Amino acid sequence: MVQGAKEAVMSYIKAMGDRDYAEARNYLGDNVRVKGPAGETFRSPDEFLKMMEQQHGKYDIKKVFVDGGDVCLLYDFITPKVTTFFCSWYQVKDGKISSIQTVFDPRAFAAA
Repeated sequence: MVQGAKEAVMSYIKAMGDRDYAEARNYLGDNVRVKGPAGETFRSPDEFLKMMEQQHGKYDIKKVFVDGGDVCLLYDFITPKVTTFFCSWYQVKDGKISSIQTVFDPRAFAAA
């Protein structure tokens, strides 16, 4: 069953917050493209999830915007060492996240 864009993204966020990376993987397309603020790009969902697993992050969602298959989240990303405000744009196709582009100030992580 194909779920809506918001449901797919929020289910992914819940799994990530629960640190259930196997469940989170179910919401990522096999060819997902993930782009960060410094131009870093992941083209493998497993490579991206491996990096995220090291962050031990939680999501404190402030606002969700939905426009068709596009979902934008404004949130605090909370790790054991730093809390930083993020904006992530998710594109969903056929019930799977096909693209994630995130904007945040990476200096907070460099300082930590």
